[in-house]
Formats: sequence, structure tokens, C-alpha cells
Amino acid sequence: MDLTASVKKSDIGIAIYLLAAVTFFVIPIPNFVLDIMIAFNISVALIILMNVLFVQEVLDMSFFPTLLLFTTIFRISLNVSSTRLILSTGDPGNVVRTFGSFVGGNNLVIGAIIFLILIIIQFMVINKGSERVAEVSARFTLDAMPGKQMAIDADLNTGAIDDAEAKRRRDKIQEESAFFGAMDGATKYVKGDATAGLIITVINLAGGSVMGMMNQGLPFAEAIQQFGILTIGDGLVSQIPSLLISLSTGILVTKGSKAADFSGVLVRQLFGIPKVLYIVGAAMAFLGIATPLNWVLFVAFGAAFIITGYSMSKTLGEEEIEHEVAAEETEAEEIRKPENVVSLLQVDPIELEFGYGIIPLADANQGGDLLDRVVMIRRQIALELGTVVPIIRLRDNIQLNPNQYIIKIKGIQVTEGEILFDHYMAMNPGYVEEEITGIPTFEPSFHLPALWITESQRERAESLGYTVVDPPSIIATHLTEVIRSHIAELLTRQDVQNLIDNLKESNPVIVDELVPKLLGLGDVQKVLQNLLSEGVSIRDLLTIFEVLADHATTTHDTDVLTEYVRQGLKRAISGRYFAPNEVTQVITVDPKVEQDIMASIKQTEQGAYLTLDPERIKAIIASLEEEIKKIEEMGKTPIVVTSPIVRMYFKSLTQDYVKDLIVVSYNEIDSNVELSSVGMVTG
Repeated sequence: MDLTASVKKSDIGIAIYLLAAVTFFVIPIPNFVLDIMIAFNISVALIILMNVLFVQEVLDMSFFPTLLLFTTIFRISLNVSSTRLILSTGDPGNVVRTFGSFVGGNNLVIGAIIFLILIIIQFMVINKGSERVAEVSARFTLDAMPGKQMAIDADLNTGAIDDAEAKRRRDKIQEESAFFGAMDGATKYVKGDATAGLIITVINLAGGSVMGMMNQGLPFAEAIQQFGILTIGDGLVSQIPSLLISLSTGILVTKGSKAADFSGVLVRQLFGIPKVLYIVGAAMAFLGIATPLNWVLFVAFGAAFIITGYSMSKTLGEEEIEHEVAAEETEAEEIRKPENVVSLLQVDPIELEFGYGIIPLADANQGGDLLDRVVMIRRQIALELGTVVPIIRLRDNIQLNPNQYIIKIKGIQVTEGEILFDHYMAMNPGYVEEEITGIPTFEPSFHLPALWITESQRERAESLGYTVVDPPSIIATHLTEVIRSHIAELLTRQDVQNLIDNLKESNPVIVDELVPKLLGLGDVQKVLQNLLSEGVSIRDLLTIFEVLADHATTTHDTDVLTEYVRQGLKRAISGRYFAPNEVTQVITVDPKVEQDIMASIKQTEQGAYLTLDPERIKAIIASLEEEIKKIEEMGKTPIVVTSPIVRMYFKSLTQDYVKDLIVVSYNEIDSNVELSSVGMVTG
């Protein structure tokens, strides 16, 4: 309640401030009210200056451009009110009169010169410099945004920061861009305010003199003296707050964005080197002794600088000793305290470790783009399979060969590879007859024969038809394939919960119906893992949940539910494996084999399993391999089509013998797909 009340009070205060400015334009105010408002205006200007001086980050004053507009319009409204009083009554109040007589020395010429000096300082020095700095800062901030975004993505992928910190940094970049862009325009307010103050002063001087001669019958000299001093006083009470605001603007745009105490850093940078103070002190003392200058003054300054330098050297020496002692104590404390092994228990889902020779590929400062490719891998998998890939840790490992890399899943190495730096890998797609010279090797992702070639051979190899890839692409492709093959086990319950929460924002009804009323989170996770393990995208989560909700009332067997979901996703599955308006050659399964498989299924509380005779399994696999060989010789991808009820059991039967075999059921094939059986699995 207190916070709400405070917010409302602040809203009311800002509204009154702006309404007062508008009111002063049209309604005459007494001179004592004008005195109060001018004093308030000077106070606000001083508050802004002190805030800008001691604030640590420029974004802590992110509303400064808006503040400039508010203070400018308020100050101009006071100018209008004081002008009205000068011309109508000749008495604009105590503050204006005091500034004209006391600050201006009660002399029109002196006051006019002081006023013009203030205008020149503000207009030609502070405003012009601030405007240029704001313009350059806005341009450089916008130009640096892409690089900063990429640096954040790189830190996020290497694990240096988490998602929350990455979001905070991105928000800060956006705020900096908006702030400096607004400051570029807001400096025009201050510049225009100085110009308006000069014009208003000239008008006041001319108009006041005319009013004094016409209404009060004063001689010209007396009229211009009397109204000139009041006009100069009005100009000074306006320009001094304006000068403070201009100075605040200049400090803010030249301050940078480092989080530090501005005054402390400034003093330390100016007086932080004792040697400089010794030299300056000696020079000042020499000028006082060797020249007709006031020796007392210059020698005193010289002595003060030398003493300050000596004091600073002692302070720096003490700080250095304290730093060394603190470092030693910290080191001793680290040795004494028991080892914190909790951090060692963390297992990264995906790790890419590489030898020191591959570091340039991952170092953006050396032109490496491996980190950018890792970002694209996560994006590609998300679009292709509909799941978020965990953070990929990139680490150098001096125990590896210089050009070797290994990929780990959950802390366990699953594959490795080796590249040849400054070389390219050339692969024959199968139809290139002319050979090129190179170092024989194997492509790590698909174990295809390849050659390492030099940069000079690259153009010729590409012209002959070879597929030529660079080392970062090799590593990125290998990493992508490993992630695809292990994405099912990488899908955690927390990942599933995040997917469910995302779906619930747009479709709360289906989520509330299914989870946890019909299926638990673990059951949904198992179905999604089953789909991902065979390369089926779970991006259409709404359809998946709709099918699960339809069938979860009759069975909780996740394997059976997976088959129902696959049938619900038949358009996506057909689009992945079959080309429309084109006959696709497939392998079918002998109905007798299907019957034998179904007859051998045993149901238990832990799930179903096959009790088929090992010799029969061997015969089925032999027949399958023979049919696969035939279709591969035709240049086609082997696809086995079975009855819906048999599909998951046939896939389970063959997955240990034929890796990545595509097995689909008739119910998963769209009606517009034409099939042609070129072989049958018997046994």
C-alpha cells in the first residue's frame, strides 16, 4: 500500500510540475510566486548536476532526456512570467532584481557582459561539445549492438553466464541504445534553450525601455538603465540553471557506461601518479623563484603538489602491501578450508573439448566463428525437432592432440574427430571420376572416405564436383549429428515442463485436461523421447497433446501412445520421408513374419517384449539386410513399411542390427503418397 501511495504521489508531483509550466504561459502570477518558482528551478538544476556527478552508470539516469524536456519547458515558462511582470509592473520580484543589481554589479554594461559570457560558454562550448559527443555515442552504440549481442550468445553457449544474466545484458544493450539515441536529440533542447534565452533578453530590453518611456515617462537613458538591469537579472536567473543543466548533460554523455564512482575515479586518475605531482610542484616552485611572478603564491603551490605526491606515494605503497597481504591470506584460506566438491558434481549435457590447435577456430578475437556456429546449431535443432538443445560447453583440453576434438554427452565421450588446420576436406559425392591428390581420411560424421587438401587445391576440387568443407564446418556438422542422435536422452523432465508451460500460454485447456489428470510428466516425457529417438519433430506439440488426450483414457502404455501420436503426425512424417507426386520405392514385411512377431509379444507390468526364437530373428535380419542392400544400390534410402500394430515391435527388433533404419506404418503415410514395393522381408 505504501509503495502504491508513493507512486501515486510521484505521478501527481510530475503532473503538477508540467501543469504549472503550461499555466505560467497564459496566467499572470504575482512576483512573490515567481520568486518561489525561480528558487525551486535553481534547486532542481543543482540536484540534477549533483546526481549526474555521483551516479555510477549512465543508465541510472535513463530518463535524463525526458528530464531535459521538462526542465526546459518549465524554465521558459518562468521566462515568460518574468517578462510579463517586467513589462507590466516593472517589478519582477526579489530574485530577478537581486541578480540584476548584485550579480551584475548594478551596472547595465557589466551585467550585459556577464550575461553574454554565460551565453557564449553555454552555447559555444558546453552545448556544442555535448551535442557532438551525444551524436557520436549514439552512432557507436548502435554500431556496436550486433557485436555485443554475439558476445552475449557466445558467453551463454560456453557457460560463462546463464539465461537470466544473458537476458539482463541484452536488456542493458537495448536500454543503452535507446538512451544514447534519445540523448542525441535531447541535446537540441538545451541548445535551443540557450538561443531562446538570448532572444527573450533582447526583447525584454527593447520592450522594457519602450514601456518605461511611454507609460512611466522616463528618459531613454534612465529607462534603459532601469529595465536593462531587470532584464539582465531575468536573463541570469534563467541562464544559470540552464548552464547547470547543460553542464549535467555534458558530464553524462562524456562519462561512459562504467559502473564506478565518477568523482573518485577522476581524482585518482588526476592525482594518482606521484611522479607527475613532483614534476609539477618543482616547475611551479621554479617559476616563482626564477621569474618576477609572486614567489609566495607559486612556491606555495609547488610545495603543496610535492607534499601531495609524497602522501600519494605512501598511500599507494600501503595499498600494495595490503593487497599482497590480502592475496596471501586468501591463498592460505583456500588451502586451509575444506574442498568444496559440490561444484564437481555438475555434469554438462553436451561438451565439446578440443586441443590447443583448434583454439583459433573458437576464439572470436582470432577470427574464429565456431561459437557462432554453435548458436546456429541450437537454432537449427529447435526448428527441425521442436526441442531446445541444452547449453553446449566449449573447453580446451591440453591432454588432447593439438588438432583433436572429442564430444561428450552427460560427461561421457561418445565420439571424437581430428582436423588438419589450414586444410579443407574434399569428399567425392560418387559421380566424380577424376581424382585429386590429398591426405586420405574419413569424414567424422558419416565415416565417408575423404581427402585433406590445401587452399590452393580447393578451387580445382570444387570445379571437378567434390564437396569441399572447412574445419569449423566439419566440427559443427559432427556436433549436429551427435546431438540429433542423442537428443532423446537429453530431453529432461524440466525441458518437458518448459514446453508444456509454453503451450499452456496459448492452449491452456488441452494442457489442463492432459497433465496431470490423464498422464504424468514422466509419461509425456517418454512419448516425446520415443518420437525424438526416431527423428520425429515434436514442434507440433498441440497435435501431440490432442492425440494423447484422446487415447490416454484407454491406455497408459507410452509405446502404444507413441504409435497413436505418430499416426496423428502422419503429414509431417510423410513430408519427411516421401516426395509428393512421386513413386517411392520401399521394403515391405511378409505378413507371415508380422504374424509371428505379434504372436511372440509378451506383456508384463514393465512393458512388452519379444520372445522370438534367436534363429528366426537371425533369418529376419539377414533378409532385411539383403533387401536394404538392393535398394541402396538403386541410390535410394531404405524405408520399411509395416502394419500399424507391428511397426514399433519390428523397429525394436531391428534397431540393434541396422542403425537408423526408417520404419513407418501404413497409417503414418499420407493418402497422396504413391509407394512401390521393391522387396519383402521374409524369414
